[in-house]
Amino acid sequence: MLALALATLAFVGGHFLLSHPLRAPLRRVVGEKAFRGAYSLLLGAAFVWMLFAYGATPYAELWGKVEWMRWPLIVLMLPASILLVAGVTAPNPLLVGGEALLARGAPAVGIFAVTRHPANWGFAIWALGHLVMNGDLATVVLTAGIAILALLGSPAQEARKAAELGEAWCHFAAATSFVPLVAILEGRASTTLGEIGYWRLLGGVVLWAVLLHFHGSITGVSALPG
Repeated sequence: MLALALATLAFVGGHFLLSHPLRAPLRRVVGEKAFRGAYSLLLGAAFVWMLFAYGATPYAELWGKVEWMRWPLIVLMLPASILLVAGVTAPNPLLVGGEALLARGAPAVGIFAVTRHPANWGFAIWALGHLVMNGDLATVVLTAGIAILALLGSPAQEARKAAELGEAWCHFAAATSFVPLVAILEGRASTTLGEIGYWRLLGGVVLWAVLLHFHGSITGVSALPG
């Protein structure tokens, strides 16, 4: 349990430290390319450590399995999968190198009209749903860490982009929202399924179906009732 807690702290805390207070000084010292490489290597290693620690942690029940949550979680994982696939495949103005999109005044289109952070919301829905469903200590630590990173890391990322890009960021942020669909409901944004990409939507459905079918093989526990 201690190893899992330390690994999760390293993964989540490493993101916050390397993306914010340590980002600028390290980039000045080692350069942009070296920083990106070290960032990916360190956080990738922390992620692998976290997964291995989770697999090795003995089961310690808190509230146990919440069986009524099984079907709601299955349903929730469909939009989570679509948000994840669309978020990682669409050109992302918030990722490293995406500053050029914002600097050109690119509007929020496609999945980014739905939310500024589609992939983070995909991870957050997955994490929070599994946290409720699986009431054991190891799962709570793992999923709470991922949910914190996804939901609190997004505003921190936005604050950095606002400081770096100024007016270009304000133009982009005004045409979308952090919480999914809020800007569309308020009339500040609009999109179509075609703009999001039919292949991205299909990819999300396929990912959802694959995870549902192979959940037992991957985790040892079937996602389906019974």
